[in-house]
Amino acid sequence: MVSAAPGSGPGRVAIIGAGMAGLACAQRLVQAGLSVRLLDKGRGAGGRMSTRRIQTSQGEACFDHGAAVFRVEDPAFRDCVEGWITEGCVAPWPEAGSNAMVGLPTMNAPLKALARDLDVEWSAQVCGLSRGASGWMLDVVGRDPGSEGPFDVVVLAIPPEQATPLLSPHSFDLAVYAAMAQSEAVWSAMVAFDSQLLLDVQRRGGCETLAVAIRENSKPGRSGPEAWTLQATGSWTQRRLDTSAGEVATLLLEALACRLDGPLPQVLALQAHRWRYARPARLTSGPIWRAGVGLGLCGDWVAGDGVEAAWCSGVRLADRISGRVRSGFEQDCAAP
Repeated sequence: MVSAAPGSGPGRVAIIGAGMAGLACAQRLVQAGLSVRLLDKGRGAGGRMSTRRIQTSQGEACFDHGAAVFRVEDPAFRDCVEGWITEGCVAPWPEAGSNAMVGLPTMNAPLKALARDLDVEWSAQVCGLSRGASGWMLDVVGRDPGSEGPFDVVVLAIPPEQATPLLSPHSFDLAVYAAMAQSEAVWSAMVAFDSQLLLDVQRRGGCETLAVAIRENSKPGRSGPEAWTLQATGSWTQRRLDTSAGEVATLLLEALACRLDGPLPQVLALQAHRWRYARPARLTSGPIWRAGVGLGLCGDWVAGDGVEAAWCSGVRLADRISGRVRSGFEQDCAAP
């Protein structure tokens, strides 16, 4: 178990957002001896790595309807993943490629492993920041203003659209960087069938509607009824941001049927979910750490796209912070 430095003196860090980036950043900072507190508006570890469970007449069907798989290229991330594999919370998924991984028993398992020894509060939505002589104070929905703090450093590990209003009163360049970044929305449909599809369409492309169709049962450690996650393309989603979930689910199911040579099996369950901030719409570069005010940014939108990018961004920011916190927050103007 990793232990954090006690107390609220120099080196106390607040991280807003406990997804992969925020948790990776927190773990690295705690290992460096800093005291870290994470606040996340979600009810538990998951976000885009969450799993939807749907009851059917053949039992429970499970869908990794956000990040359906993650890939490993970075050597440092590979070392981390090897530890997760040893721990039994991650496994290779050979059908998706030699470097493809999934969480066990569900995609959020590595997040739970990261959060286990950290100070994380769920269902805590930060809506404002203020900075006084004693440090940063956080406003949390449903509580008195400035109820969390003081902190020497605040890290925002949330989508850029959510980070911008928190940053604007305190760091112009970080706020501008976040405002210039954009997230792409994605619709996902989850469908359970009464029998197996005979054709593997997982890697087929060239469809204007359907970006990818994933057979959940082909992943290691999965069981239950025949379950598929259907993810729409970004352009198709953009045109249907306000379409009802029921209509979207039907349209994506029809798109799947068009890619098969025969009729679909009987549908046991069909749902859809819109991810408003699914992935970075474009690659960006800019400042991630302002030592002078003790503000930092991390997330996949800072470093690229996907689980690995999120982890790397959190670790790299933590390395910057841990090397500067104890020396008075000198100004750091370097780009990532």
